[in-house]
Amino acid sequence: MMKALALEFYKLRRKRIFAMMTLFLGAELAWAFVSISMSMSRHPDSTSWEALLVTVASMNGLFVPIMSAVAVSRICDMEHKGDTWKLLATTAVRRSRLYWAKYWCANILILYYISLQAAAIAGFGIVKGFAEPLPFSLLIPYIGGALLTSMAIVALQQWISLSVKNQAFALSLGMIGGFIGMAADFFPAGVRRLFIWSYYTGLSPVIYQYSNLSVDYRVQPLETGSLAFMSILIIILFTAGCFHFSRQEI
Repeated sequence: MMKALALEFYKLRRKRIFAMMTLFLGAELAWAFVSISMSMSRHPDSTSWEALLVTVASMNGLFVPIMSAVAVSRICDMEHKGDTWKLLATTAVRRSRLYWAKYWCANILILYYISLQAAAIAGFGIVKGFAEPLPFSLLIPYIGGALLTSMAIVALQQWISLSVKNQAFALSLGMIGGFIGMAADFFPAGVRRLFIWSYYTGLSPVIYQYSNLSVDYRVQPLETGSLAFMSILIIILFTAGCFHFSRQEI
């Protein structure tokens, strides 16, 4: 399996996907950091790591689903455009192994995105001179929640990308997911939990709290129910997608 995974990265060597993800992350962070800098200039007393984390987490709801769709589409579209499925089928490699390799290749790319983002968050807070030290007790759950949500989204996107040759469908799903992720905090709690894109803020250790006409934030405890739900959803989406792909005509 490791050879199949290495092969996926080898096929991406000229796609400049790491550069693309870095530029995309730069756009997200520029938006988030400008927003938090404006807030700090207006309310210096509100400067905190919590405000920074919740701002970037809300941006993730918009940006990461789109980035996930693009990354997965590029990984899967190589086979569609090159029409290499029949060639791969003649080898001794099982389809499930190919599916596994593409899934983890996409997740490693998303891990790169989230890790670079976390490093940028830490650097921004240090440069701005936040009074409190870097809160690893919040940063680590933040990374874990964003990664777990992305794994479910990647499983869904890969299923669509491999099932439908026209990648416009998968990219459209990513854009719809980004819109839902951005607006999810305004949905009722019962409705919000139905959409996997909403869990970028749902699994964040810091969330927005709306009361009357004011918007604040609060630190929330680890929700084991949401973690269990997302873990089960990842297994279901990955297994269903792999099962469907293994029996699909190529």
